[in-house]
Amino acid sequence: MVRTVVESKTKTAVIGFDQPFCVIGERINPTGRKILSEELERGDFSRVEADALAQVMAGASILDINSGAVFSNKMAEDPRYADNNFVEPMLMTELIQRVQAITDCPLCIDSSVPGALENGLAAAEGRPLLNSVTGEEERLELVLPLVKKYNVPVVAISNDDTGISEDPDVRFAVAKKIVERAADFGIPAHDIVVDPLVMPIGAMSTAGLQVFTLVRRLRDELGVNTTCGASNISFGLPNRHGINNAFLPMAMAAGMTSAIMNPVALPIGPKKIAEKRAEVEAAGISLPEDMDDEAFVKMFGMGSTLARAGKEMEAIRAANFLTNNDPHGGNWIEFNRVAPKAGHEGRGRAGRTGGRRRRS
Repeated sequence: MVRTVVESKTKTAVIGFDQPFCVIGERINPTGRKILSEELERGDFSRVEADALAQVMAGASILDINSGAVFSNKMAEDPRYADNNFVEPMLMTELIQRVQAITDCPLCIDSSVPGALENGLAAAEGRPLLNSVTGEEERLELVLPLVKKYNVPVVAISNDDTGISEDPDVRFAVAKKIVERAADFGIPAHDIVVDPLVMPIGAMSTAGLQVFTLVRRLRDELGVNTTCGASNISFGLPNRHGINNAFLPMAMAAGMTSAIMNPVALPIGPKKIAEKRAEVEAAGISLPEDMDDEAFVKMFGMGSTLARAGKEMEAIRAANFLTNNDPHGGNWIEFNRVAPKAGHEGRGRAGRTGGRRRRS
């Protein structure tokens, strides 16, 4: 069986056809997250640390670390900050050091800047996953030597100098090219994790069928593990979680072995809680004065005030069980175990001590 091994100093994550689906947490990424970029510019890493811990708690096996921040205020003071080649290498080092200080989860180093990739490889303990190389000639010549030098696995994205093709056969050919070029550097196929590029189904109705077919070919013909940006499939659509929850098990059945995704259901914030309380009050509904926010949001089906595993993680764990990558369902049972209320620890069904009573 093909297995891609990713390690921290003390933990190992294995991506493989005979392994539970590997979730690569995507939250530590300032791209498109203005507040996070502003915090990083001020040297505030508290959100990064919180995101790291929340993703591990939700079930991420690997944490993706992306350094693509924009430091707008510092640009005005120093023009070097307008250059990602200046900003990202030093930021990547700091991000990895901060995350490694609070968790031993294996890492995925994510940047388009070669200097940031190398700084990440130097700072990371163990054997991280490198994200990423494409079929572009310049990128192949820059990234594959780093992969070989540090003996790490790499994500291979199926686009090249011509861009991203809508033709799945072209994307397969690009993946094959990357695998063959990696072999020229002495990099084995089991250290290549191909991203076949998931298109939004709202823009291309065949996007789901395309990726399922591509994943099967990549597994059967190239013998490589696969990954994807899971939320791409539902981009621009309502009820994205519903689409994602169907897509992920179907992709797993086709042979996909990992995904870069958000494993966390984000908590309900005070603004939404206040709006709902006002709505309830306007409807004339009386609630106990001492009802806390967590009890309130659960009563009205709003979710939780706490970060927790998202619905996609439920779908993944169910699919692991159904494909025998969770033998006997131990992980599924543990995932669905309800914590006992205070004073009910050690009690059986209906709160009776000792469980079911034997008839006389």
